[in-house]
Amino acid sequence: VQLVESGGGLVQAGGSLRLSCVASGRTFSSYDMAWFRRAPGKEREFVAVINWSGGSTRYEDSVKGRFTISRDNAKNTMYLQMNSLKLEDTAVYYCGARIASIGLVMDNKMYAHWGQGTQVTVSS
Repeated sequence: VQLVESGGGLVQAGGSLRLSCVASGRTFSSYDMAWFRRAPGKEREFVAVINWSGGSTRYEDSVKGRFTISRDNAKNTMYLQMNSLKLEDTAVYYCGARIASIGLVMDNKMYAHWGQGTQVTVSS
């Protein structure tokens, strides 16, 4: 499966952005999907994950209540709605895909497919 992210940009603290990840090549609904991010000088970290049907999600603690992950299997697209953005949310955001399994996986090493990333910059 090929993944392409979009929707990043420059936003002031407190603002909102919606990231999209469009998948092609295989049946999108066969995959659990996730968002990760890499801030300058840091390792790639988990942000949010959604199972193949969209019925189960999990979030990293710092984004709970601010970010919402969702998917539209008819459009082969996953989203990340980011509200109340903070300076520390500045990072390159990546979407990842792995064959659906029982239980949500938050370890980036378990994801076989990645997009190229989209930059999110939050300014003060």
